[in-house]
Amino acid sequence: MTDCLTIVGVQWGDEGKGKITDLLADRADIVARYQGGANAGHTVVVEGRKIVLHQIPSGILNPRSLCLIGPAVVIDPQTIINEFQELIDAGWIVNPERLRISSQAHVVMPYHKTLDKLREAARTKGKIGTTGRGIGPAYEDMVSRAGIRVRDFCNEERLAERLHALLPERNAVMQFLGGEPVQVESVLEWARPLAARISDYQADTGKLLADCIGRGGKVLFESAQGTLLDVIHGTYPFVTSSFTSAPAAFSLSGIGIARTGVVLAVVKAYTTRVGEGPFPTEDFGAFGARLRENGHEFGATTGRPRRCGALDLPALRYTFRVNGVTSIALTKMDVLSGFDSFPVCIAYDVPGRGRVNELVADDFTTPGIQPIYESWPGWSEDIGGVLSIESLPANCRAFIGRLERELGVPIDIVSTAPDRESTIVVNPVW
Repeated sequence: MTDCLTIVGVQWGDEGKGKITDLLADRADIVARYQGGANAGHTVVVEGRKIVLHQIPSGILNPRSLCLIGPAVVIDPQTIINEFQELIDAGWIVNPERLRISSQAHVVMPYHKTLDKLREAARTKGKIGTTGRGIGPAYEDMVSRAGIRVRDFCNEERLAERLHALLPERNAVMQFLGGEPVQVESVLEWARPLAARISDYQADTGKLLADCIGRGGKVLFESAQGTLLDVIHGTYPFVTSSFTSAPAAFSLSGIGIARTGVVLAVVKAYTTRVGEGPFPTEDFGAFGARLRENGHEFGATTGRPRRCGALDLPALRYTFRVNGVTSIALTKMDVLSGFDSFPVCIAYDVPGRGRVNELVADDFTTPGIQPIYESWPGWSEDIGGVLSIESLPANCRAFIGRLERELGVPIDIVSTAPDRESTIVVNPVW
C-alpha cells in the first residue's frame, strides 16, 4: 500500500505539476504544499475553465481532499485571500474545513517585496530574474530567526513587538538601496484585516499529516518550481530560495519519511526556463519560438515569456537521482505535434571531463560545455485529447518508449492537452 505520493518538477519548473496534482487529488485524503511561495503559479484547466493557483494546493479543486499549506511555505496574505475569493466566485468551497495553514509558516511582509525589488534593481550584472514577490527576503528572515510567522501575524500585540525589533535594521538596508523606510503603524494597518481573514485557517499541519498517515490515509505532497531551481541542488545562484526536491517534503512538513511512497516526476516533453541563469539546450531560433507559441509558454505568475529548448536527458538523470524518482508523468506531448523531427540532448561534452551522460548542477555553468544532440522523429498528427497509448502515432509511442529506456523509470501518465480529462493513465501510480 502506498501512503504518500510526492509530485515534483524535475526541470526548471512549469512542467505541468498543477494538472497532475489536480488529476490525482481525488484519491488523496490530504494534499499538502510543502515549500515555496506566491512566486509559483500552477495552472489547472477544469471543464474548459482555467484556474491559476499560487499558494493554495491544486487539490482544492477536488472536494474529497483536505488541503494543507505547510510550515516551510512563505505566505503572502493578500495573494492568498485573493485566491480564496477567486475560487469562491468560481463555485469552489474554500473554508477551514477544506484548507488549513500552518501556524509556523512565515509571512511575506511588505518590506520583503520592497527589498526584493531594490536588490534586483541594484544588480548591475548577474540579475537573478526574481519575480519581486519578496520570497527570498522572507526565507532569509526565516533562517536568520527574524521572521514573522502566521501565529505572530494573527496576534497584533505579538506582531507589533516583532516589528519594533525588526524594522530599524530592515529600514536601514532599504534606505541604503535607495528605498523609503516603513513605519510600524502602517504595517499594522495593512496586516489587521488580512490577519482577521486567515486566522481561522491556522493549524498544526504536521499533526494533521501524521494522524492521517497513522490511520492509513493517503497524502499527496505538492511542490512548486523544479529541482533545477532548488537552493542547494539547482543551478546556483540562479535558483529559488527553498528546497524543491521530493525528499524535503517530509522534513519540511513535520513528519518522518513515509513507510511506502511514490515519487512522481512531472517531465515536460521539452525544456523551458523563466528568468536568468544557464540553459544549455535553449533554442533561440524557429524551434524555440514554435515551442513557445504552441505551448503557450508564458509565466502563470509574471506573464513573462519562457525560454524554450530541447529536452535535456543528462539533466533529467541528475534530478531523478536527487529526487529518487519512481514514476513519470509526461506532459505537453501535444506541443510536439507537427514537427517532422526535433532535437533531444542525450549527453554533454564537458571540458576536462569529456562526454558525460549525467550532469550535476555546477556543470551547467562550466565554460565551454556543449550539448550533444540526436534528432528524434516527430509526428504530423494532432494528439490533443487522445486517451489511449494505442491511439497515439507510432513515432509518438516510440518517443515514450525511448524516454523510458533512457531514464530507466516507467512513464505512467501521459498528458495530451491542458484539461484534466485529456490524460492517459498507463499504470495507476497509487
